[in-house]
Amino acid sequence: MRDRAEGPPEILMTERHADMAFAAGALVFPGGRIDPEDEAAAADFPSFADAAARIAAIRETIEETGILSAVIPAASDEDAALVRAALTGGAGLADALGGRGLALDLAKLTPFARWLPNFRETRRFDTLFFIAEAEADAAEAELAEAEAVRALWASAADILAEIEAGAAHAIFPTKRNLERLARFGSIAEAQADAARHPVETITPWVEERGGAPHVCIPEGIGYPVTSEPLETARRR
Repeated sequence: MRDRAEGPPEILMTERHADMAFAAGALVFPGGRIDPEDEAAAADFPSFADAAARIAAIRETIEETGILSAVIPAASDEDAALVRAALTGGAGLADALGGRGLALDLAKLTPFARWLPNFRETRRFDTLFFIAEAEADAAEAELAEAEAVRALWASAADILAEIEAGAAHAIFPTKRNLERLARFGSIAEAQADAARHPVETITPWVEERGGAPHVCIPEGIGYPVTSEPLETARRR
């Protein structure tokens, strides 16, 4: 996320290729699989039980979009470009950062949510979501074409409007996270809300509501919308 002088913060998102096995054509937050190298690097951060996930989040975001955050000192655009190039060339994240005099600062990631859907889909996932603050003047995202067809900075409300208009789509967890983020006027507000709602694993379920099946999540864990008709949840 990056704050703006006026208006709510913007969120970095990508649009997946339409032929991908999971969430084809959907708007998603940058991220991906935890690699063995991330697990190995996590040993240097024993105070973070989720260190491997944090490291993967940082690595995947720069690989997919060219945006580098949660490092010390703050990375310049040149730093980010060179670190990304090193990763593309096969270097590990720690080596790529060290070559620019940078180091990981995992405390700069704020745990926000964990989703573990249990539906019969082609791909199932257990995903941790973190809030990462980018500089207000952070560079525009530079798309990794192998990963997606579009990368963008936009407010949560604007992204939701695009989805509602049918100009884009998102899977159920992404939409719920966007609705939660749309309530905040700054990154600090989002971080404070995350602190008020310790991360609980969310596994949606289907139940009848008003004579129609709805996909549901628990109340009281920070989400303003906790159900959606199954028909639209699938379509989006």
